Amino acid sequence: MFIDWINKRKDSPDKKNVFKEIPDGLWIKCPQCNQIIYSKDWKENFKVCIKCGYHSPLSAYERIEILTDENSFKETDENLLSYDILGFHDTKPYSQRLLEAQRETGLKEAVITGIATIDGIPVNMIVMDFKFIGGSMGSVVGEKVTRAIERSINDNIPLISVIASGGARMQEGLISLFQMAKTSAAIGKLDRARIPYICILTHPSTAGVLASFGSLGDIIIAEPGALIGFAGPRVIEQTIKQKLPEGFQTAEFVLEHGMIDMVVERKKLKPTISLLLKLLWRKK
Repeated sequence: MFIDWINKRKDSPDKKNVFKEIPDGLWIKCPQCNQIIYSKDWKENFKVCIKCGYHSPLSAYERIEILTDENSFKETDENLLSYDILGFHDTKPYSQRLLEAQRETGLKEAVITGIATIDGIPVNMIVMDFKFIGGSMGSVVGEKVTRAIERSINDNIPLISVIASGGARMQEGLISLFQMAKTSAAIGKLDRARIPYICILTHPSTAGVLASFGSLGDIIIAEPGALIGFAGPRVIEQTIKQKLPEGFQTAEFVLEHGMIDMVVERKKLKPTISLLLKLLWRKK
């Protein structure tokens, strides 16, 4: 596609300005196969490579846009903010990391929660963003997730989560680990209320988030090629002193070994979730 476009330009009377006429952002190079893709096609295909099927990471708001009905999403608990209660300092203060993440992403935390509809069906949404300190779960992420779960119970509507996380937030120490038990207990209440919970695992879905509410869905879906596991492959290899199988911890690998229910490409996620909701949920 890119070569054809260049060849046509070579036949132009003004050959000197062939490359000067190319605006910034017109073409995208796939990070996996290096295919050159017209940016409009890239966006229309939900940032999935048309050649190799690579699923590029999305922001939380992009996830919400492709999964929910237009203009149906209403954010909840948007004013909850993390606080450096431990005065943690590694290469820089935790408080500085928070401010930088907020400036770079435009988000206040690593998760967005809210109420929306999917093909007219009301749902509570939990959507994580990996760009905010690796989508890590601290006290505020755990609180927002728990509130979303409790809201589903109180309103009797299904819960959808989109996971993109490196795990617990080490800058909050033991407080961050408490969130695993807290969110898991809330999911237990949701289960006893017999309200459907659908979990979508994206790249990456790991550690404390996966080990808590990220793996407790009634239906667990993953995007193609997503890294899914408690510890990363490199850490596991160093621990067991063995070479791991090819494709270890990819969505396809864990599907084959029974950890998840299905692998669904991005453009089919919304219709798949809609169908599952219609099968699983009946408003009382």
